[in-house]
Amino acid sequence: MYAEILSDKLNSLKESGQYREFVTINRICGQYPLAKLNGKEDEQSVVVWCSNDYLGMSQHPVVTAAMHDAIRLYGAGSGGSRNIGGTHYHYTLLESSLADWHGKEAALVFPTGYSSNDATLQCLLRLFPNCIVFSDELNHASIINGIRSAKADRAIFRHNDVDHLEELLASQPRNRAKIIVFESIYSMDGDIAPIEKITNLASKYNALTFLDEVHAIGMYGPRGAGMAAELGVADRIDIIQGTMAKAIGVIGGYIASSALLIDAVRSFASGFIFTTSLPPAVVAACYASVEYLKSSDKERKELHRKTIMLRETLTQAGIPVMQSSETHILPVLIGDAKKCKAAAQRLLEKHKIYLQPINSPTVPIGTERFRVNVTPNHTEEQILQLTDALKEVFHYFDIPFAQSAADVYA
Repeated sequence: MYAEILSDKLNSLKESGQYREFVTINRICGQYPLAKLNGKEDEQSVVVWCSNDYLGMSQHPVVTAAMHDAIRLYGAGSGGSRNIGGTHYHYTLLESSLADWHGKEAALVFPTGYSSNDATLQCLLRLFPNCIVFSDELNHASIINGIRSAKADRAIFRHNDVDHLEELLASQPRNRAKIIVFESIYSMDGDIAPIEKITNLASKYNALTFLDEVHAIGMYGPRGAGMAAELGVADRIDIIQGTMAKAIGVIGGYIASSALLIDAVRSFASGFIFTTSLPPAVVAACYASVEYLKSSDKERKELHRKTIMLRETLTQAGIPVMQSSETHILPVLIGDAKKCKAAAQRLLEKHKIYLQPINSPTVPIGTERFRVNVTPNHTEEQILQLTDALKEVFHYFDIPFAQSAADVYA
């Protein structure tokens, strides 16, 4: 009975084109964004176009050297949770650096960005009596899970719709505990939240703000401190959440806030208390990367230059970059799950380009897409190669081009 139920569920995913399969990609140290497939070193390299390693920091010599030094000194593991296994001085360095980055009193590091959202939101929604949370409808799965795991009331506002958010806020007593949860940059559409307007509403209706900056830190704002810093409103955000698995190039999540709030989460969040901490080598690498990105504009300037170049090249070729995108995230609309998956396979096998299909339930049915991310390491030649490959694949599978340039392909 149980096997039959599971098989039916999996078969329905396969029939709809939503079934996910791993592709073995071995990135080549020092040659990012190049990688080898399936560990076959004699095969032609493929070009990775969908990594969250936005700035290539995972392979930066400063980062890898810090990791090597730490593992030589301290070994591979952390020994347990920070409460039981103890912490280490790299944590103090990293959390102080993150707090400084965001202009906050303190920070707290988690093993992943998912857990920093999940554990923190569960904790806060349980600590504040009769709390209600206001969540953007396109928030990440980690945010949704954190909210659903608590018994607090929740109100979902339409994506980036401050008028709808205000309607919901105005319906609640001013003295009721409230948390507004949203992201600065949304990873599937590449759009930016109305951060300043939301902070204004938070002040007006006595609400805390929880801002997920995972797709902005390192790439926007003074010293790469994120989109809230770019807009000059970071000091008005109560809790900034981030990850070290994207622009920072390693792994781990964190929150930055007041010393009081950080101490409360540290003391009450079960998702922090009862989980094994990151190994010293990982924390040392994260610290080295953050400190480097605070002082170097080179990588983010090159990222934005290459993004403009790629956006223009795709647009000229009639490749439909979704109009929502206003950042380094370029979603290319396919609009069909099976075609999206088949197109990704053809790109890999024929053109040696790795793009992962993004299908439902990650995005709504009918908006299946490729999520294209250029990095400072991609060359102009690789940008042109990607554009030509997408044109060929669009024609091969009869995927609609952008209406204004549908006949570009020769």
